[in-house]
Amino acid sequence: MTLLQAKNLTIGDVHRFFGFQRQYNNSFDSLLSLEPLTEFEQQEILQIRTDFDNYLIESKVLEGLVKALTIFPLMKLAGFYRSPIKISLEENIADLVIEDEDTRITGRIDILAVNKIKLAKNKPYFWVLAIETKNSDIDALAGLPQLLAYVYEKLEEQTPVWGLTTNGRSYQFVYIQQGNPPVYQLMPILNLMESEDAIQLLQVFKVICQL
Repeated sequence: MTLLQAKNLTIGDVHRFFGFQRQYNNSFDSLLSLEPLTEFEQQEILQIRTDFDNYLIESKVLEGLVKALTIFPLMKLAGFYRSPIKISLEENIADLVIEDEDTRITGRIDILAVNKIKLAKNKPYFWVLAIETKNSDIDALAGLPQLLAYVYEKLEEQTPVWGLTTNGRSYQFVYIQQGNPPVYQLMPILNLMESEDAIQLLQVFKVICQL
C-alpha cells in the first residue's frame, strides 16, 4: 500500500481520490449574513494588518509567525477563544484509505476550531473551522489539497464544513459540502493588506464563529 502525506497532495490528487468538484462563489452574502464591525474591531483588524506588514517589509514570514501575527489575533478578536468553541493545533487526522488506489493518506491539520456543545452525527464535537497555513511566500491556495483531505472524512458526520487556507496576506475561505460528488466552493479571496478586505475578513471570521 502506498503511504502519502496530505501535505504532498495536489488538487488533482484530491479530485481523483475523493471525487471533489470545484465551484466558485463570488459573494459571501449568499452564505453568510455579515454584520458591521464596531469601531474598536475596525481599529484592531487594521492594527493586525500593520503589524504583519512590518514583518513583510523585512523578509518572508514563516508559517509559525503567520499564525502568531494574523490567525491567532483574528480568531481571538472574532470570539473563537470563548466557550463553547475550543481550538486545537496540529491535530492528527485519521488515516484515509483509498481502496481503489491502494493508498493511505495521513497528516495533521494546523488549526481546528470545534464546538464542544453542538454535536456532529457520530462524534462528540462539531467542526466549526479548519485552517491550513503557509508561509508568506507561498500561494494561499497551496494549502487547499491538505485542507480538503482533512475535511473529507468529516463530511460523513456533518455538513457543511468551513475551511480556510492562508499565507497571512491572502485568505481563501472554502465552503465544503457532502454529496455525490462532494463539492467545495471557493469564496472570494480576501487580502489583509487591503482595508476593505481586512474588515470583511474579520466579519467572516465572526459570523462563522457564531454559526
